[in-house]
Amino acid sequence: MLRLFRGNTKSVSENAFLDVRHAGETFRVMLKRTARAHRFTLRVRAATRDVVLTIPPRGSLSAARDFAERHAGWIGARLQRLPRRVAIEPGATIPLRGIEHLIVHRPGMRGTVWIEGSAGVELHVAGGPEHVARRVTDYLKREAKRDLDAAVKRHSAVIGVAARKVTLRDSTSRWGSCSSKGSLNFSWRLIMAPPFVLDYLAAHEVAHLVHMDHSPKFWKLTRRLAPHTDRAEAWLKVHGAKLHRYVDTASD
Repeated sequence: MLRLFRGNTKSVSENAFLDVRHAGETFRVMLKRTARAHRFTLRVRAATRDVVLTIPPRGSLSAARDFAERHAGWIGARLQRLPRRVAIEPGATIPLRGIEHLIVHRPGMRGTVWIEGSAGVELHVAGGPEHVARRVTDYLKREAKRDLDAAVKRHSAVIGVAARKVTLRDSTSRWGSCSSKGSLNFSWRLIMAPPFVLDYLAAHEVAHLVHMDHSPKFWKLTRRLAPHTDRAEAWLKVHGAKLHRYVDTASD
Protein backbone atom coordinates (compact mmCIF):
# COMPACT_ATOMS: atom_id res chain seq x y z
CA MET A 1 0.00 0.00 0.00
CA LEU A 2 1.25 3.47 -0.89
CA ARG A 3 -0.13 6.61 0.67
CA LEU A 4 0.58 10.24 -0.21
CA PHE A 5 0.67 12.90 2.48
CA ARG A 6 1.14 16.61 2.01
CA GLY A 7 1.69 19.45 4.43
CA ASN A 8 -0.03 22.80 4.23
CA THR A 9 2.28 24.04 1.49
CA LYS A 10 1.73 24.62 -2.20
CA SER A 11 4.99 23.03 -3.34
CA VAL A 12 5.37 19.28 -3.55
CA SER A 13 8.99 19.73 -2.50
CA GLU A 14 8.00 20.99 0.95
CA ASN A 15 6.66 18.67 3.65
CA ALA A 16 5.56 16.04 1.14
CA PHE A 17 6.21 12.35 1.48
CA LEU A 18 5.02 8.88 0.58
CA ASP A 19 4.74 5.81 2.76
CA VAL A 20 5.84 2.73 0.82
CA ARG A 21 5.20 -0.76 2.14
CA HIS A 22 7.35 -3.72 1.13
CA ALA A 23 7.91 -7.14 2.71
CA GLY A 24 6.16 -6.09 5.92
CA GLU A 25 8.13 -2.85 6.31
CA THR A 26 7.11 0.77 5.75
CA PHE A 27 9.57 3.21 4.20
CA ARG A 28 8.95 6.95 4.24
CA VAL A 29 9.93 8.64 0.98
CA MET A 30 10.47 12.39 0.87
CA LEU A 31 9.32 14.13 -2.32
CA LYS A 32 11.41 16.84 -3.93
CA ARG A 33 10.34 18.54 -7.15
CA THR A 34 13.37 19.97 -8.95
CA ALA A 35 13.36 22.18 -12.04
CA ARG A 36 16.62 20.66 -13.28
CA ALA A 37 15.42 17.05 -13.04
CA HIS A 38 14.64 15.25 -16.30
CA ARG A 39 13.36 12.02 -14.76
CA PHE A 40 12.31 10.44 -11.48
CA THR A 41 15.28 9.46 -9.32
CA LEU A 42 15.55 7.79 -5.92
CA ARG A 43 18.42 8.12 -3.52
CA VAL A 44 19.12 7.23 0.08
CA ARG A 45 21.06 9.67 2.23
CA ALA A 46 23.48 7.42 4.06
CA ALA A 47 24.08 9.81 6.95
CA THR A 48 20.41 10.30 7.86
CA ARG A 49 18.83 7.21 6.23
CA ASP A 50 16.38 9.53 4.45
CA VAL A 51 14.87 8.26 1.20
CA VAL A 52 14.40 11.07 -1.35
CA LEU A 53 12.41 10.88 -4.59
CA THR A 54 13.24 13.68 -7.03
CA ILE A 55 10.36 14.63 -9.34
CA PRO A 56 10.83 16.47 -12.66
CA PRO A 57 8.81 19.66 -13.26
CA ARG A 58 6.09 17.91 -15.27
CA GLY A 59 6.05 14.74 -13.20
CA SER A 60 2.67 13.87 -11.69
CA LEU A 61 2.05 12.66 -8.17
CA SER A 62 0.48 9.47 -9.47
CA ALA A 63 3.63 8.77 -11.49
CA ALA A 64 5.68 9.43 -8.37
CA ARG A 65 3.56 6.88 -6.49
CA ASP A 66 4.07 4.29 -9.22
CA PHE A 67 7.81 4.91 -9.38
CA ALA A 68 8.29 4.62 -5.63
CA GLU A 69 6.17 1.49 -5.47
CA ARG A 70 8.11 -0.21 -8.27
CA HIS A 71 11.37 0.51 -6.47
CA ALA A 72 10.25 -0.39 -2.94
CA GLY A 73 12.44 -3.48 -3.00
CA TRP A 74 15.47 -1.39 -3.96
CA ILE A 75 14.74 1.00 -1.09
CA GLY A 76 14.60 -1.85 1.40
CA ALA A 77 17.82 -3.39 0.10
CA ARG A 78 19.65 -0.06 0.15
CA LEU A 79 18.58 0.71 3.71
CA GLN A 80 19.54 -2.80 4.78
CA ARG A 81 23.11 -2.22 3.58
CA LEU A 82 23.54 0.97 5.58
CA PRO A 83 25.41 0.77 8.90
CA ARG A 84 23.15 0.36 11.90
CA ARG A 85 22.82 3.29 14.28
CA VAL A 86 24.88 3.08 17.46
CA ALA A 87 23.64 4.78 20.61
CA ILE A 88 26.29 6.71 22.53
CA GLU A 89 25.89 4.92 25.85
CA PRO A 90 27.86 2.83 28.35
CA GLY A 91 29.12 -0.39 26.79
CA ALA A 92 29.13 0.99 23.26
CA THR A 93 32.32 1.54 21.31
CA ILE A 94 33.01 4.73 19.40
CA PRO A 95 36.02 5.64 17.25
CA LEU A 96 38.40 8.38 18.34
CA ARG A 97 41.14 9.26 15.84
CA GLY A 98 40.44 6.00 14.07
CA ILE A 99 40.70 3.77 17.15
CA GLU A 100 37.66 2.15 18.76
CA HIS A 101 37.11 3.24 22.38
CA LEU A 102 34.81 1.52 24.86
CA ILE A 103 32.49 3.89 26.75
CA VAL A 104 32.74 3.16 30.48
CA HIS A 105 30.35 4.87 32.90
CA ARG A 106 31.93 5.98 36.20
CA PRO A 107 29.01 7.46 38.18
CA GLY A 108 30.98 7.75 41.41
CA MET A 109 33.84 9.71 39.90
CA ARG A 110 34.34 13.43 39.51
CA GLY A 111 35.10 15.14 36.23
CA THR A 112 33.62 14.67 32.77
CA VAL A 113 35.38 12.41 30.24
CA TRP A 114 38.90 10.98 30.22
CA ILE A 115 40.85 8.17 28.57
CA GLU A 116 41.94 5.11 30.55
CA GLY A 117 42.87 1.48 29.94
CA SER A 118 46.19 -0.27 29.47
CA ALA A 119 46.07 0.54 25.76
CA GLY A 120 44.28 3.86 26.22
CA VAL A 121 41.16 2.63 24.47
CA GLU A 122 38.48 3.40 27.06
CA LEU A 123 36.47 6.59 27.41
CA HIS A 124 35.47 6.97 31.05
CA VAL A 125 32.48 9.20 31.74
CA ALA A 126 31.57 10.62 35.14
CA GLY A 127 28.14 11.74 36.34
CA GLY A 128 24.62 10.43 35.95
CA PRO A 129 23.66 8.05 33.15
CA GLU A 130 21.46 10.70 31.55
CA HIS A 131 24.57 12.81 30.88
CA VAL A 132 26.77 10.15 29.26
CA ALA A 133 25.87 10.79 25.61
CA ARG A 134 26.09 14.57 25.90
CA ARG A 135 29.40 14.45 27.75
CA VAL A 136 30.94 12.06 25.24
CA THR A 137 29.72 14.21 22.34
CA ASP A 138 31.03 17.39 23.97
CA TYR A 139 34.39 15.70 24.55
CA LEU A 140 34.64 14.62 20.92
CA LYS A 141 33.79 18.14 19.76
CA ARG A 142 36.51 19.64 21.96
CA GLU A 143 39.06 17.18 20.62
CA ALA A 144 37.95 17.87 17.05
CA LYS A 145 38.29 21.63 17.54
CA ARG A 146 41.76 21.23 18.99
CA ASP A 147 42.99 18.98 16.17
CA LEU A 148 41.39 21.04 13.41
CA ASP A 149 42.67 24.34 14.80
CA ALA A 150 46.19 22.91 14.85
CA ALA A 151 45.93 21.44 11.34
CA VAL A 152 44.48 24.63 9.85
CA LYS A 153 47.18 26.72 11.50
CA ARG A 154 49.90 24.40 10.22
CA HIS A 155 48.68 24.34 6.62
CA SER A 156 47.92 28.06 6.59
CA ALA A 157 51.48 28.86 7.66
CA VAL A 158 52.88 26.90 4.72
CA ILE A 159 51.13 29.06 2.13
CA GLY A 160 50.97 32.33 4.06
CA VAL A 161 47.21 32.67 4.49
CA ALA A 162 44.97 32.80 7.54
CA ALA A 163 41.45 31.56 8.12
CA ARG A 164 39.03 34.07 9.59
CA LYS A 165 37.70 31.45 12.00
CA VAL A 166 37.19 27.70 12.37
CA THR A 167 33.72 26.43 13.25
CA LEU A 168 32.37 22.95 13.95
CA ARG A 169 29.05 21.67 12.66
CA ASP A 170 27.27 18.35 12.22
CA SER A 171 26.53 18.55 8.51
CA THR A 172 25.43 15.39 6.74
CA SER A 173 26.12 16.70 3.24
CA ARG A 174 29.78 17.75 3.46
CA TRP A 175 32.80 17.31 5.71
CA GLY A 176 34.02 20.86 5.38
CA SER A 177 33.44 24.17 3.65
CA CYS A 178 35.09 27.54 3.11
CA SER A 179 33.09 30.76 2.94
CA SER A 180 33.91 33.69 0.68
CA LYS A 181 34.96 35.58 3.82
CA GLY A 182 37.54 32.97 4.77
CA SER A 183 35.64 31.13 7.49
CA LEU A 184 36.22 27.38 7.59
CA ASN A 185 33.55 24.95 8.74
CA PHE A 186 34.10 21.28 9.54
CA SER A 187 32.11 18.31 10.74
CA TRP A 188 33.09 17.52 14.32
CA ARG A 189 32.77 13.82 13.40
CA LEU A 190 36.13 14.02 11.65
CA ILE A 191 37.70 13.36 15.05
CA MET A 192 36.39 9.80 14.71
CA ALA A 193 38.39 9.25 11.52
CA PRO A 194 42.12 8.45 11.37
CA PRO A 195 44.27 11.58 11.78
CA PHE A 196 45.38 11.60 8.13
CA VAL A 197 41.73 12.05 7.09
CA LEU A 198 41.17 15.05 9.36
CA ASP A 199 44.48 16.51 8.21
CA TYR A 200 43.47 16.17 4.57
CA LEU A 201 40.13 17.92 5.13
CA ALA A 202 41.92 20.77 6.89
CA ALA A 203 44.34 21.09 3.96
CA HIS A 204 41.45 20.92 1.48
CA GLU A 205 39.63 23.85 3.06
CA VAL A 206 42.81 25.87 3.59
CA ALA A 207 43.52 25.45 -0.13
CA HIS A 208 40.12 27.02 -0.78
CA LEU A 209 41.39 30.19 0.87
CA VAL A 210 43.52 30.56 -2.26
CA HIS A 211 41.39 28.83 -4.89
CA MET A 212 37.61 28.98 -4.39
CA ASP A 213 37.04 26.17 -6.88
CA HIS A 214 38.17 22.64 -7.64
CA SER A 215 40.47 23.56 -10.49
CA PRO A 216 43.75 21.77 -11.26
CA LYS A 217 45.56 24.54 -9.36
CA PHE A 218 43.40 23.86 -6.31
CA TRP A 219 44.13 20.12 -6.35
CA LYS A 220 47.84 20.75 -6.90
CA LEU A 221 47.93 22.95 -3.80
CA THR A 222 45.86 20.49 -1.77
CA ARG A 223 48.20 17.64 -2.65
CA ARG A 224 51.17 19.80 -1.80
CA LEU A 225 49.73 20.38 1.67
CA ALA A 226 48.41 16.83 2.06
CA PRO A 227 50.30 14.22 0.00
CA HIS A 228 47.86 11.65 1.43
CA THR A 229 44.89 13.29 -0.35
CA ASP A 230 43.97 10.26 -2.48
CA ARG A 231 44.26 7.90 0.48
CA ALA A 232 42.00 10.13 2.59
CA GLU A 233 39.44 10.50 -0.20
CA ALA A 234 39.35 6.72 -0.60
CA TRP A 235 38.87 6.25 3.16
CA LEU A 236 35.96 8.69 3.25
CA LYS A 237 34.31 7.03 0.28
CA VAL A 238 34.35 3.65 2.02
CA HIS A 239 33.94 4.60 5.69
CA GLY A 240 32.63 8.17 5.79
CA ALA A 241 28.94 7.32 6.13
CA LYS A 242 29.67 5.16 9.18
CA LEU A 243 30.76 8.21 11.17
CA HIS A 244 27.17 9.45 11.18
CA ARG A 245 25.72 6.32 12.77
CA TYR A 246 26.71 7.33 16.32
CA VAL A 247 23.77 9.14 17.88
CA ASP A 248 22.55 10.60 21.15
CA THR A 249 19.24 8.76 21.44
CA ALA A 250 18.11 11.05 24.25
CA SER A 251 17.99 14.02 21.85
CA ASP A 252 17.19 12.05 18.70
